[in-house]
Amino acid sequence: FGNPQARHSGVSASHLMEVLGDNSFSLPCNSLGFLQKNNSLDERGRLSGQKNLLSCDNSDRDARFRRTETDFSNLFARDLLPAKNGEEPTLQFLLEVVDILTNYIKKTFDRSTKVLDFHHPHQLLEGMEGFNLELSDQPESLEQILVDCRDTLKYGVRTGHPRFFNQLSSGLDIIGLAGEWLTSTANTNMFTYEIAPVFVLMEQLTLKKMREMIGWPGGEGDGLFSPGQLKYLTPDACPLLYFYLLMSNLLSPQGAWGGGLLMSRKHRHKLNGVERANSVTWNPHKMMGVPLQCSAILVREKGILAGCNSMCAGYLFQPDKQYDVTYDTGDKAIQCGRHVDIFKFWLMWKAKGTVGFEQHIDKCLELSQYLYNKIKNREGYQMVFDGVPQHTNVCFWYIPPSLRGVPDSHERQEKLHRVAPKIKAMMMESGTTMVGYQPQGNKVNFFRMVVSNPAVTQSDIDFLIDEIERLGHDL
Repeated sequence: FGNPQARHSGVSASHLMEVLGDNSFSLPCNSLGFLQKNNSLDERGRLSGQKNLLSCDNSDRDARFRRTETDFSNLFARDLLPAKNGEEPTLQFLLEVVDILTNYIKKTFDRSTKVLDFHHPHQLLEGMEGFNLELSDQPESLEQILVDCRDTLKYGVRTGHPRFFNQLSSGLDIIGLAGEWLTSTANTNMFTYEIAPVFVLMEQLTLKKMREMIGWPGGEGDGLFSPGQLKYLTPDACPLLYFYLLMSNLLSPQGAWGGGLLMSRKHRHKLNGVERANSVTWNPHKMMGVPLQCSAILVREKGILAGCNSMCAGYLFQPDKQYDVTYDTGDKAIQCGRHVDIFKFWLMWKAKGTVGFEQHIDKCLELSQYLYNKIKNREGYQMVFDGVPQHTNVCFWYIPPSLRGVPDSHERQEKLHRVAPKIKAMMMESGTTMVGYQPQGNKVNFFRMVVSNPAVTQSDIDFLIDEIERLGHDL
């Protein structure tokens, strides 16, 4: 449960104890590290005077947060808080869950651990060694719930593994993970200031910083964090003349994947002109490694989101609240209520700084350049597109020995089309690595390699190349 020292929080010791509601709570001797410059002199003096009143003995805390042997087979969800005498079962259950999670995290960064333990859908549906996906009418014991937690992670895919290259979103950021845990614990909604005051302000300030990076003067404009996807209007759904007039006056770049380049002084020139856009999408859960989901829509014209989506629901957005109701953001979103996606991103930005994100992005692009340089003239590889990749996407065909030197023909293309899927299937069966593939127009299946995980190194790129050649040599 971590160090109780409240570093850099600016929170008083007495207030911390009040929040925790535990008079026996003790702080370590160096706990006055939270005497920050924003504390008044009187406050600092008061806290310093309290120093001798605070016990420096952590033995009580250690005892309280120690795992003890617990028979979870006779415990159920009804025995946890808010049940009477539910404190100890709750603590022991959560300590077991934390142990499961920390073991998973440790193994995720261990390259000797498989990326996945692949099973076909029918195998998982039929049940695996006590892991049953079927729902029951009667409650199951906490022992079974813990088994389900372990097995869910066991049979899933380790997307934070350094050799997982399958998706644009990958990696496992520990600060972001902590932010997601806290977000779920707070369990609030992003539609009014009254129920999410800190999160609403975090979102406002973070979006302003992102708009400044786009280049909009003073970071002016609007935006919000919200899941979604681009919808295209077909000519059948929109009168042609109006459609063309509309599109000729709007510019909305898709920065969902590339928006992170704005963090890099070395690469942001690739988005020159983005400041002319009317709106920009930006998904920090992709290139920047923020845990899913974390997507932002940013618009240059302030008020346009509310103008398009506002429903003025009287049971939520009363105009006579005791605070400035312009901080109620729900009416700007088409779905009103939103999951709190901001905190993990805000916390990561605080922990890394802009320079940390810059280093992350620069490293990923260096690794993609390393891959490109390694395979562009290597026997058995052919690039899908001419020229140096501008992002971390590197698209290529692996051509097995049986197809090398064979004249291009429809038959050869059909055989090459089957190569990437076969290699990918063998990767998944062995669990060694994962990389995506796809066709594009008249181009047959090719590998689409992406790097967004800061844990990846050149040795992982080398491993991927060796694994493709090992699995594909006899095709």
